[in-house]
Amino acid sequence: MASPERRGVDMTTGAISPKLLHLAWPLVLGNLLQTAYNLADMFWVGRVGRESVAAVALMFPLSWMFVSTSIGITAATIALVSQHVGAGDERRADRVVAQTVLLTLVVGIALAALGWTFRVDLLSLMGADGQVFTEALAYIEIIFLALPLTFLFFAFRASLQGAGDTKTAMWLVLLSAGVNVVLDPFLILGWGPFPAMGTRGAGWATFVSRGLATAAGIGILLRGGFGVKLHVGDLRPDPRILRKLIDIGYPGTLDGWARSFAAVVMAAFVTPFGDAAIAAYGVGVRLMSVTWSVAGAVGQATATGVGQNLGAKTPDRAGRVTWVATGGTMALLGVAAGICLLVPELLIRVFLDDPATVSEGATFLYVIAPFWAFFGGTMVIQGAFRGAGQTKVAMALSLLSRWVFRVPVAIVLAFSLSVALPTGHTLETLGIGVVGIWIAFSVGGFLSFLVAVAWFRLGRWQEGVIEDERETVVADATVDESD
Repeated sequence: MASPERRGVDMTTGAISPKLLHLAWPLVLGNLLQTAYNLADMFWVGRVGRESVAAVALMFPLSWMFVSTSIGITAATIALVSQHVGAGDERRADRVVAQTVLLTLVVGIALAALGWTFRVDLLSLMGADGQVFTEALAYIEIIFLALPLTFLFFAFRASLQGAGDTKTAMWLVLLSAGVNVVLDPFLILGWGPFPAMGTRGAGWATFVSRGLATAAGIGILLRGGFGVKLHVGDLRPDPRILRKLIDIGYPGTLDGWARSFAAVVMAAFVTPFGDAAIAAYGVGVRLMSVTWSVAGAVGQATATGVGQNLGAKTPDRAGRVTWVATGGTMALLGVAAGICLLVPELLIRVFLDDPATVSEGATFLYVIAPFWAFFGGTMVIQGAFRGAGQTKVAMALSLLSRWVFRVPVAIVLAFSLSVALPTGHTLETLGIGVVGIWIAFSVGGFLSFLVAVAWFRLGRWQEGVIEDERETVVADATVDESD
């Protein structure tokens, strides 16, 4: 039975919709705050100039490619913590949390060093040059310094979410986003006693806000009473738990890399079409990230609900949680898309009042917004797979969406190419321009949703992962006794 001092939403009993809403709304708000965090950077950088907006737009997928390494670790954390909580084994959930903190810190420091070392090469590879290169370098240098803090921040959120305490996770995001929003104009534009640092100022605002949120997260987990607790003694490396985190998490990490690298590739595809197209892409993706924030949050709540129910041996209820979450998310995103289609130019002008960017950004929304619901539905179903520990399936869906359905379509539609086929014939691509890239997003979102629904209905996700872990413990103990 759960310890009385711990709190969290129990998804294993009661009406699904109210409990799912109770679990999801802090995550939705938290992710929207995180999106506000990114939009604030874009808004204030837009006061500097189009090149600065293009630089941040170009660097967003690159920085996320590094940050996404933590996706696998946090997905494994949510799966293990939620299933242990559902099974009533909260002490083992605490040990998972400690090993998550240890693993994310080590990986975050290693990747920060790697990114800093190759930062110039990475920018050149993406095609940045001139003033855009200078602004992008100033921004990404500080983002790499903040990477270990970002990893720890995500680890704290995942630990609390797995235990069903999404409100505390939301407050951590509020602290981080609030500090960033306040600091942005001071550091970017040079308000008050601060020098105007442009894109570098946006990076420092991120560094400070992440640092404060990380310090708060450490205090919360050490105190306990929030579903899980961080015990200092548990920080000693535990090979068994670390192996489990890696085994479950590495497909999620590959998933994150695949998604992020695909975003880098798509951004590189946009680059030849000029600064206006790059800026429109940056603003459009930021607006689209609002829908990702909602769907991703519901997906996280679904992961917790699925994990708890599999831990409690109620897989049918886990399936009902998933379908309720998917339907509600798609309905909400359909409404959001309708609003965007009514006032696309107005939304783009909030960030940059440049006629060429506004025109291209409106086209982006006209083409992609009608498919937002399908993007969201896929993200929720992926969350269900992650809660079940089936991170390989979630990874496969991301690979299909981006590398099978999106990138090839973008190449065929956007660029004028002549491809020689083995048969001796020549394939001529359409070459309709940057709008072909926007169409590729929509095609990928729709087809991946159809595959996700079909895959989930197969029901092979219902076994969970903690039984395997218990068998490993027993096997290891038997070996120890025989020695």
